[in-house]
Parts: sequence; structure tokens; C-alpha cells
Amino acid sequence: MIAGVGTDLCLISRMRRAIGSGGFVRRVFVREEIDYADSRAEPERHYASAFAAKEALAKATGLGVFGVGLAMSWVRRTEEGPVMLFEDALREKLDGMGIGSCWLSLAHDGDYALAFVVLERAS
Repeated sequence: MIAGVGTDLCLISRMRRAIGSGGFVRRVFVREEIDYADSRAEPERHYASAFAAKEALAKATGLGVFGVGLAMSWVRRTEEGPVMLFEDALREKLDGMGIGSCWLSLAHDGDYALAFVVLERAS
């Protein structure tokens, strides 16, 4: 059963400006996301999609950005597609809400990055 759905759209040009200010990246992204984005030809596209995923998660949970914390979740790119991972404190919060699985889809086109999150109740 679906526990929550969230989506977010992020302007890549806005992310380009944000990552130019050094502190933003360290406050919002974990090392794995930073390493992945910085290894790509257009890192701002990957930062933007990861940021959109964090925002979409906040919406899907109903907790908002401060409730989930931007650096408490991160996107891992795998051969099967992107996966959302969580710090222990956030995982415990999700468990307490009865959330078992998090499904993530990312896309970028032109100056936009999109993330879509579906939260599934634990069995």
C-alpha cells in the first residue's frame, strides 16, 4: 500500500549558482553524491536531481525539509537505477511511520531536473 508520494522540479541553472558557493554542497550532499556529481561532465545536473529527490522525499513523508533533513538522505546511482538511502535516525523515523520501501525516479531535460518518490508501507 502507498504511504506517500512526492515530486520536485529543480532548475539546473539555479543549482549551478548554488554549488558555486562552497558551503551549500557540504551542507546538503553526502560524500557519495559529491563524488558522483563531480565525476560527471555536467555536475550541476546530478546535484539538481539529487536535491530534487531530497525535496520529493520531504513531500512524500509529509514531514517537510526540516523533518527529514537534507543531509539525512542521499541518492545512490546503481545499474538498476537510483536508490534513496537514509541515515539511521531518518530510517528509524520512517520505520515509526510504517514506511518500508522508498521508490525513486530521476530525470533531467534542458534546464530541469525532476525527482519522483513513492513510499510504500511495510508489510
